[in-house]
Amino acid sequence: MFLQFFLWGSWYVTAYLFLGKIGFGGPEIGWTYSVGPIAGMISPFLVGMVADRFFASERVLGVMHLLGGGAMLAAVGAMSKEDPSPLIINLLFFAHMLCYYPTLALTNSLALHNMTDAEKQFPLIRVFGTIGWIVAGLFVSLCGWDKAINMFQLAGWTAIVMGCYSFTLPHTPPPSAGKEITAREILGLDAFVLLRQRSYLVFMICSFLICIPLAFYYQLASKFADAAGLSYPAAQMSFGQMSEIVFMLVMPLFFARLGVKWMLAVGMLAWVVRYGLFAGASLDGTYWMVLGGILLHGICYDFFFVTGQIYTDRVAPSAIRSQAQGMLVLFTLGLGMFIGAQLAGRVEVANTLKTDEAKTAAEGASAIDDKMKAVSAEADKLAGRFIDESEDAKTPPTFGDRALSMWRTIFPVFESEADRERVAQLETELASLREQRSGYLLQTINWRRMWLVPTIGAAVILALFLLLFKDTTPTPSVTEGEVAKAAALEENP
Repeated sequence: MFLQFFLWGSWYVTAYLFLGKIGFGGPEIGWTYSVGPIAGMISPFLVGMVADRFFASERVLGVMHLLGGGAMLAAVGAMSKEDPSPLIINLLFFAHMLCYYPTLALTNSLALHNMTDAEKQFPLIRVFGTIGWIVAGLFVSLCGWDKAINMFQLAGWTAIVMGCYSFTLPHTPPPSAGKEITAREILGLDAFVLLRQRSYLVFMICSFLICIPLAFYYQLASKFADAAGLSYPAAQMSFGQMSEIVFMLVMPLFFARLGVKWMLAVGMLAWVVRYGLFAGASLDGTYWMVLGGILLHGICYDFFFVTGQIYTDRVAPSAIRSQAQGMLVLFTLGLGMFIGAQLAGRVEVANTLKTDEAKTAAEGASAIDDKMKAVSAEADKLAGRFIDESEDAKTPPTFGDRALSMWRTIFPVFESEADRERVAQLETELASLREQRSGYLLQTINWRRMWLVPTIGAAVILALFLLLFKDTTPTPSVTEGEVAKAAALEENP
C-alpha cells in the first residue's frame, strides 16, 4: 500500500510545475489529467476479463507495475529531448495509467484475500497508502524536485521496485477462476436498476456533476500554490492527505450525528469553501487561504466519497453491490473527472492573459527564478548541501549525495558563525524574492475568475442536492472498517 500510493503521489500533484516549462499549456495538461479517468473506465476489462480469471493477483500486480514503470521512464526520455512533444508524452502517460489503474483494485483484493479479520486489519493496512502519498510529497519537496523531471524518474523507478516486490507477495489465486464473467457484469449494467429510485438517481447525478469541479483541484491547485508563493508545493499539498487521515478517524462519529444527506452536503460545501478560499487568495496569494483550501481536502474526500460508497453499499441489493460500486466509480472518477479535466484546461486558456502587462509579468517571474537559483545555490554551499548536478554534468549525484543533501536541509552544517549568519540573510532574501515572484505570477492568469467557475458550479450542485435528495435509508453508525473499505473503493476502478 505504501509503495502503491508513493508511486502515484510522487508525480501526480506537481506534474504541471515541470510540464509547463517544456511547452504544456491548458489543453495539453488537460489531457495529462484526462488519461487517468480514461484508463479508469477501460481498466475493469483488463482486471475483470483477464486478471480475475486466469492469473494470480500478485503476478498480474508485478507485471503491470513493471510495464507501467517502463512507460513512465519512456516518458522521461521523451521529456528530455530538445523539442519534447506533449502528444507523445501524454500517450506514454496514458500507457502508464492503463497499467497503474488495475493495480489499485488488485492491491485491495490481494490484501483482503490474505487477511483473517478484514474489519480490524484492513484499516491499519490501507492507511499506509495515504502515508505513502504524504511521504512522496515530502520527499519530492525535500529533494527540491517540485519543478524537476526527477519526480517522474522517481515514479518510474518506484514502479519498477514495486513490480519486483509484488512477486514476493503471498500467492493469491485469481478471484474469479472458473467463473463466466460477462461484459454486462463488468460494466455494472445490472446496477442501473438502482437509478429507478429517485433518491439514488439524484445522488448519482450530483456525484457525477461534483466531480467536474473536483478536477480543477487536482489539475491546477499545485500551479496556483506555486504562483501564490508556497515554498514547497509537493510537501504542502500533502497536507490535504494528512487532514484526510484525521477526518477518516472521526468520520464514524460525524456519520452517526449527521446521516447520509448531511454528510454528503458537508462534503460538497467543503468544495465550495475551498474554491472560494482560492478565489479570495488570487489577488495577493494570502497564505492561510491557500493552505486552508488544501486542508479542506480531508472533508471533501471523506465526507463525500467515503459516505457515497457507504450509501451505495447500503442501498444496493447484495447481488449487485459490487456492480453498483463500479457504476459509481465509472460516473464519478471516470466520466466526471474526464469532463472536468477537459473543462479545466479550457477555462485556464480562457483566463490566461495575453496582454503586454501579463507578458512583462511572466518575464519578471522568470528573471526572479534565476535570482532565486543563484541565492539557493550559495545557501546550499554554505550549509554543506549538494549543489544541483546541472552545474557539473560530468559528476551526477550519487544516492549518498542526495541523502546527505536532504539531511543537511534539516540539519545544516556551517564552518563558521559568519556562514550561519550569511545563510540566514540569504533565506530572508529568498523569502522576499518568492513574494515578488508570486506577485508577478498572479498577474499572468486571472486566477479569481478561474476559481469562481468551480466555486459557482459546486454551489449550484449543492443547492440542487439539498432540494432534491431525500434519504429514505436507515443510517446506523458505521465502523472504522467500513470507512476504510469505502475509502479504498474511491481509487478502485
